[in-house]
Amino acid sequence: MLSASAAIAQTPLTTLKAIHDLSNAEASKGLSVSFPATVTYFNSTRGDLFVQDGSVGIYVWNAGRFHLEPGDRVLVKGTTAPSFRPFVSATAIAVLGQGKTPKPIAATFDQLINGTYDSVLVSVHATIRAADPDVAPAGETSRGAHLRLLTDGGIIETIVERLGSEETDNLLDAQVEVTGVAGAFFDGKREQTGVALHVPDFSAVKVLKRAAANPWSLPETPIDRIMSAYHMEDRSSRIKISGVVTYYDPGSAAVLQNGTHSIWVSTRGTGPLSVGDRAEATGFPGLSYGSLNLTSSDVRDLGVTEPVVPTVATWQQLGQSQHVFDLVSIEGVVAVSAREVTQDVYVLAADGHEFSAVLRHPTAAPNGGLPKMREIPVGARVRVTGICMPDDPNPLRHNAHFSILLRSAEAITILSGPNWFDERHTIMVAGLLLAILLILGGRGWQVERRMRREIGSLAYIEQRRGRILEDINSSEPLSEILERITELVSVRLNGAPCWCRMADGTTLGNRPAQLPSASLRTSEYPIAARSGAPHAVIFAAFDRRSRPSVFEREALVMAAGLATLAIETSHLYSDLKHRSEFDLLTDVQNRFALEKTLDAMIEDARRSASIFAVIYIDLNKFKQVNDLHGHLVGDSYLQQVAQRMKHQLRPGDTLGRLGGDEFAVLVRDVRNRAEVEEIAKRLDACFKEPFVGNGFALQGSASIGVAVYPEDASTAEALLNTADAAMYFAKYAGAKISSEPGFMSERRG
Repeated sequence: MLSASAAIAQTPLTTLKAIHDLSNAEASKGLSVSFPATVTYFNSTRGDLFVQDGSVGIYVWNAGRFHLEPGDRVLVKGTTAPSFRPFVSATAIAVLGQGKTPKPIAATFDQLINGTYDSVLVSVHATIRAADPDVAPAGETSRGAHLRLLTDGGIIETIVERLGSEETDNLLDAQVEVTGVAGAFFDGKREQTGVALHVPDFSAVKVLKRAAANPWSLPETPIDRIMSAYHMEDRSSRIKISGVVTYYDPGSAAVLQNGTHSIWVSTRGTGPLSVGDRAEATGFPGLSYGSLNLTSSDVRDLGVTEPVVPTVATWQQLGQSQHVFDLVSIEGVVAVSAREVTQDVYVLAADGHEFSAVLRHPTAAPNGGLPKMREIPVGARVRVTGICMPDDPNPLRHNAHFSILLRSAEAITILSGPNWFDERHTIMVAGLLLAILLILGGRGWQVERRMRREIGSLAYIEQRRGRILEDINSSEPLSEILERITELVSVRLNGAPCWCRMADGTTLGNRPAQLPSASLRTSEYPIAARSGAPHAVIFAAFDRRSRPSVFEREALVMAAGLATLAIETSHLYSDLKHRSEFDLLTDVQNRFALEKTLDAMIEDARRSASIFAVIYIDLNKFKQVNDLHGHLVGDSYLQQVAQRMKHQLRPGDTLGRLGGDEFAVLVRDVRNRAEVEEIAKRLDACFKEPFVGNGFALQGSASIGVAVYPEDASTAEALLNTADAAMYFAKYAGAKISSEPGFMSERRG
């Protein structure tokens, strides 16, 4: 028998007010809903829907392809979800008939920034400060616009879906009354950072008074005099907050953390403030990289110690912007470190991504100098503890870039040393080999100078050798470098022909055409490899009447050493380049390289008016594979999945791993959506047979989403978001493959 609470939980919520009154914690339980309401705004491309009943409004996300108009009476079924405010993820929407659009409520900026009328149809009076038209979607003639409205209190960003014939230039500085659905901008912690207004078309923008002058008819102002027109009236109210100090840079900033909330406090104060103490701050609200901060602040220490325990996090967790300004700990492998003018920077790699750990230099260094930078071996695994700083102005972007602001050099804990055979030691070995070659060459040249006194010739040879070393360091083409090495040997041996034969039989350099010949004597020396068989052999030809000498052998030894360095460095560069563009586990393109390829495909498609597609693949229940069988089995599963999918693609198509259990395929030169869906079906068929490895057998599956350029989107980010949203639609709708375009809007996503 079900308990009373379970029975209540299974009863759908039937009114907007009941949903609106939920907390985010309650909404996160995915409560069932079924309610009638009136449409106030709908965008089929993004899947955004606002509905209202009485004075209560709510946001509904859906990925359906149907047409709704303001005033339509609909029945919405779905489940609740948390965001800035609780919203509904729709599973079914039925049109009941046409009703009346609710009467808009006259709203002020203060009411909107406080969320009083969130998702409710409102009207505001404002002046248009900017009007930027959008590009019309493919196949459509109407276009929208973004309006920046100045109200008595602050700025409202307004999205007009259909602009009509109105010229945006005529709107600048006009006084207007705008009717639309109130929305909000918010950060990764669901804290409101701004006001948005969603307007279906330009008929909802009523021009009350045109600007006194056309902005393009204004007299020109010299660039160095533009501040003569500057004026700002700031009526923001001073506020006071409290929290535990987790970071302090005297004269610059502090960070206060209170429970799960933290904030960057800009202050010029230099008074005593202890990390770990509770403090108060008074100042004015502001934004930094899309996140809340406090400006023009004063901070005082309350003298109560309340240490904050750092949140242990992964790269993926921090990349979701849910820990901005929080005290966190994260592990990674040191890739490079550098001292800059204002800070020490350590670049770390974690989970296939890179981030920076930054230690800022003090404003007033003791005795006019800085302490020595802490040296961390490249390749060492470390744990860094500090403040999670946003490096991306969009706080809702998936996998947003961030850095860790260190409080001291001791905030880096070395967990394990680097593997000896890494890139750094390979370069060290190459450097040691070069040093040995320099020593040997130097000795040989000293003897030669004493014997022949050819100072000018040796200076010329040294100059050419230096240029060869520069070419090696600059990763010039290997064949050209080897040609120059043979030319250097020829000059060193008074014009004797010199060439090298590579392991594959290729010959580079000046090999005499009459070889083999009874009139010539050849001398050779192997171009050794760090391990295994030699890379090549270098030769020189002499008159058969000459006798072999130490001099010619030293020249060949020097050349072979330079050639070894050139070949090993070229291989190292090729390996590093491959590592930077390919996922090390699955040997398919990584996210960086895939996005670069996608940008190039968009440019090609624009020039040729061609069509291509993005297929988004998410492995179902991959976390359970890791949890039940371990990461070794999970890695083997990912490798087998990548190999199977590569075999299903056509020449020219590109498979990449976006991270974790997500893959994407770039499908070139398709004729229609059906052709893309056929490829998606082949990819889905990869999962019919079980994945078998050492001691395991898994029956895998995946959810697949499709987006077609330019029908569904015309930018790289929009294509990936659209395919991602279609994939999620397939996952949660119970389908395997979806080509339903649309994505979860940033407002609620």
